[in-house]
Amino acid sequence: MNANELNDPKDQNLENSEGTIVSSSASNQDVADNADELVDVEADKPVSIADEAYDEEPNEELKPIEMDDEHIDFDDEDDDGEENAEIDKDDDEPHVDYSGLSKDELVQTLKDLINNRPVQKIRQKVEGLKSIFYRKHKAEVEKLKKEFVEAGGDLEQFSLPEDNAEMQFKELLKQYRSKRAQYNNQLEEQKRHNLEQKLQIIEKIKELVNSTDSVGKIYSEFRELQKQFLEIGPVPQASLNDLWNNYHHHVQAFYDFVKISKELRDLDFKKNLEAKIKLCEQAEELLLEPSVIVAFKKLQKLHEQWREVGPVPRENQNEIWERFKEATTKINKKHQEHFENIKEQQKKNLEAKTELCEKAEELAAQNPKSIKEWNKLSKELIELQKIWKTIGFATKKDNNKVFERFRGACDTFFNKKRDFFKEIKDVQMNNLQQKTELCLQAEALKDSADWKKTTEDLINLQKRWKQIGPVPRKNSDEIWKRFRAACDYFFEQKSKHFASVDNSYEENLKAKEALIAEVEAFGFGENMEENLNALKEFQRRWTEIGFVPIKVKDDVQKRFRAAIKRHFDKLNAQEGKYKMVRFQVKLQEAKANPRAMSKLRQDRERMFNRMRQLENDLTVWENNIGFFAKTKNAEAMIEEVKRKIERAKEEIAELSEKIKLIDKLEQ
Repeated sequence: MNANELNDPKDQNLENSEGTIVSSSASNQDVADNADELVDVEADKPVSIADEAYDEEPNEELKPIEMDDEHIDFDDEDDDGEENAEIDKDDDEPHVDYSGLSKDELVQTLKDLINNRPVQKIRQKVEGLKSIFYRKHKAEVEKLKKEFVEAGGDLEQFSLPEDNAEMQFKELLKQYRSKRAQYNNQLEEQKRHNLEQKLQIIEKIKELVNSTDSVGKIYSEFRELQKQFLEIGPVPQASLNDLWNNYHHHVQAFYDFVKISKELRDLDFKKNLEAKIKLCEQAEELLLEPSVIVAFKKLQKLHEQWREVGPVPRENQNEIWERFKEATTKINKKHQEHFENIKEQQKKNLEAKTELCEKAEELAAQNPKSIKEWNKLSKELIELQKIWKTIGFATKKDNNKVFERFRGACDTFFNKKRDFFKEIKDVQMNNLQQKTELCLQAEALKDSADWKKTTEDLINLQKRWKQIGPVPRKNSDEIWKRFRAACDYFFEQKSKHFASVDNSYEENLKAKEALIAEVEAFGFGENMEENLNALKEFQRRWTEIGFVPIKVKDDVQKRFRAAIKRHFDKLNAQEGKYKMVRFQVKLQEAKANPRAMSKLRQDRERMFNRMRQLENDLTVWENNIGFFAKTKNAEAMIEEVKRKIERAKEEIAELSEKIKLIDKLEQ
């Protein structure tokens, strides 16, 4: 660079503390004469994006049962802004994939980086290690929780074991931040030293106008001072604009003083024009950069280079500046729109998170009285937590506040839930004791062979089990399996027993079917007593045969009774004939005996009264049949009444016949 142009003090294009290019108002003529810096052409006021800088939200690790910060990394990354501009820029090593390393290996890798590499060149690697480490750590925590719950544990009582790797990793991060802070302090001290050196060089340039040496010697000394000025490193941001304005002013003053030849000046201007054209091309290429952040940061570097390039021919000043300014304005506008969009989205996120806070506070205000209600509300709150994680960051000033509000509501809810479960713990332990006693009773009955009584006893135990309330979750499966095992053992033994009994039932069925066939084929003899004894023998043999399968029991029983009844009906008819013969013999014997005749007359009176009673009963029964026909289960009742009517008619006929025989005997 051969020469530097002078900036008009009226055209003060400033940088804020974050390195964002801004400008104060300036006249068009000033811009045309001294078009070296970035100007905001859309507004008279300075433009600053620093106030809209995106600040990372704390890592909100919301636990399903209780929200605590034991394993939540609330340590925001240091936002050093321009103070860290030198960090990492010279780290040209290829990207390393740390995802395959274990947590201990990640700790060792971080330790090696901190101890063996310059702190200003490892930031990206440290961030990569941190991201991978805590992703693995979170996965381990979720796995431990899952195993704890599957083992019957209550997630409310879950606590993480001590993690030495995490403690070492946090300590190393602390060392890294300390080194970075130390490096930044040293860097600031160096910047202040650089400022002093550059001010001294400006003073020397200022003094050249009073030198009495030859122009050639003065110019050589001037070029050497320029070289030294540009070789000195960065200065504090707050002094940057004043420094450059001061420098350009005295450089221009030197040119005016020495009246350097037009040819030399034009050559410098031509080289400066070529350099600024190249900077314009680079700025225009940034319009195609996908990331507005990257484009904006690269643009700042181009502006630093633009400042270092000297003046160009006056006829090209406006054109080259307008070209550079146009690209700059477009990039600056995209950058501003980007953060305005972020700010608008953060505002919407704040509204969404505020709504979740209100819902969480509503849940926290409730006081359920049952475990079922608590679990229902817990699911609703956990669902709110899941939704919370899907929402992006809120505005910087409100993000931590709204998070603390939401977390406070969650903590209130789960603290109340913990107190509730603490109160019912004694009740659950008492229930556990009662169910343990039922297990002991069931185990004492499981080997019993008194199938009917033991079945009833176990069913009663099961009913009592259902009446007892819940037990602690960690004991629930165990105590239930114990009780069920005792019950299952008994009923399995019962099933095996009756499975063997079923074989004998089939044999009994065959025997009873053979007996039914024998009864149906039985023929009556003349001796009524022998016939009666035969029927009794059939009944005895039937009783001695054991059980038959339940599905055919009623049918077989019905067939046997029908066969026996037919024979008894015949026996009754036969007995009636014998009774009438014996009665006639009795009448013939009484005919010659006055006392016997007197007894017959009394019998006749008794028979007559009995016959009238039966006739009255017969009338009532026949009337009742119509009444019974209108009731439930009428068929069985009607059959019973019909049997009574039939027996009454038979008895009336027998009594009528006997009365006639007595009356005939007295005639």
